Amino acid sequence: MATMQDVANLANVSLATVSFTINNSKPVSPKTRAKVEAAMKDLGYRRNAVGSALARGRTHVLALLYPALQHRFSPTSVRFFTSAADQARLRGYNLVLWPMSNDAEAVSELTSSGLVDGVVLMEVQLDDPRVAELSGSTVPFALIGRTRDTAGIPFVDVDFESTVEKAIDRFIQLGHTDLVLVDGGIGNQLLGGYGPVARTRKVFGEVTAQRGLSGAIMSGVHSSAGGRELAKEFVASHPETTGVLMMNEQAGPGFVAGLQQAGYRLPQDVSVVAIASSLDIVSMSEPEMAVYISPADELGRLGVDTLIDRLDKLSDTLPQLLIECSYSSGATMGTAPKRKK
Repeated sequence: MATMQDVANLANVSLATVSFTINNSKPVSPKTRAKVEAAMKDLGYRRNAVGSALARGRTHVLALLYPALQHRFSPTSVRFFTSAADQARLRGYNLVLWPMSNDAEAVSELTSSGLVDGVVLMEVQLDDPRVAELSGSTVPFALIGRTRDTAGIPFVDVDFESTVEKAIDRFIQLGHTDLVLVDGGIGNQLLGGYGPVARTRKVFGEVTAQRGLSGAIMSGVHSSAGGRELAKEFVASHPETTGVLMMNEQAGPGFVAGLQQAGYRLPQDVSVVAIASSLDIVSMSEPEMAVYISPADELGRLGVDTLIDRLDKLSDTLPQLLIECSYSSGATMGTAPKRKK
């Protein structure tokens, strides 16, 4: 196995120069760097990533914390991951998906290990114990999501408040006065106080009351089968409802199929719009659902940029950004049916 000394001998440079080249710890001329890297390639020498990190005092590794044991993955969350990983790579960092529980002890174990330079949190709770733990540590962090109290905390998030209000107003313009919000439950899979659901429920209740509408909330399992069960419940419990806001991504296609099995026509009898979902998911329903598309790609990039800017001290500002969802009409939104007299 080739050593650093072997590389130095072949490149005809000092051992220190090889070290400087590998660790980027001191400037090396392009010509010398090329000689060292050519020697490394010829000898099959591989960098010791741990040793290089120790020499730099930085690992250039970021952890994306996702509570996989408490909140299942969705197609939209995967877009957050891939976008964040691509942006980290473009800026000279490696991003590692770290599936762990949403408790302070798990975060403390990670940050004290010295394995990562910074942390990005996803699936944020209103009162998230991970945020409290990180706020008391020296490890930089950023959120994709928001806590209840955002003072002093860098975050990027979906503007659920604006998105839901616009969805409700779109229903009003189409003549709908009786709406139902379908979600995955505020304590979905043990993730109590999950921010997106809590905020959506709050604004749904406030806006329907302000607009003089009838509004109700249903919750179900995040799956196609769960969507079919929700459709049965909807038919039985809400026969007068003509508009549905679907914030249960994986249940959406099953819900649409279940309504049609019960004899409903979409959108002639019931209109449905998905909230903070993706075109990939809504295209699985027939007819294809209207959707307010989650800005997952943008938020993944912004979350990583926010953290790296803090790490590299490129900005003194505290980013707190809200991004609205964009609307795609689909085929499940239509005018409200006339009430039978």
